[in-house]
Amino acid sequence: MIVFGIAGWSGSGKTTLIEKLIPQLTARGIRVAVIKHAHHGFDLDRPGKDSYRHREAGATKVLMLSNDRWVLMHELRGAPEPGLEEQLRLLEPCDLVLIEGFKAAAVPKVEVYRPENGKPPLWQDNPHVVAVATEADIDCPLPRLPLNDAAAVADFILDYARKP
Repeated sequence: MIVFGIAGWSGSGKTTLIEKLIPQLTARGIRVAVIKHAHHGFDLDRPGKDSYRHREAGATKVLMLSNDRWVLMHELRGAPEPGLEEQLRLLEPCDLVLIEGFKAAAVPKVEVYRPENGKPPLWQDNPHVVAVATEADIDCPLPRLPLNDAAAVADFILDYARKP
């Protein structure tokens, strides 16, 4: 199972990129699951919400996680959040898990970067960022991927996962 993160600051376009990646990957016969970490409570499956959008885009499973609860609906009732490894076990079997959030997790990730957000890039301090998806002309030693080309980002993720 390939585990790959999509990271970035709020409003950078992580959900939109994942929404575009899922059909690119499923069209290649890849079973995709998504873990979306939320730092706040959430309601599920209302039109326009992230979980609804991921599911509508074709994800086999969508797992939402916050400090209050995680879904496949499981009330935590004050217990700590389950760790990423525990969540990944719940998603087997699938071919690829895209993780939105979990910036510090030790998994390779593409950073979605928009300098107009006024936030510093994550790649400068995060060794797990292996590429940057952006439309900006930035000075970055990592591969720069066209943010609006989901096929190119999907190609990168799959090529990176195949490296020994």
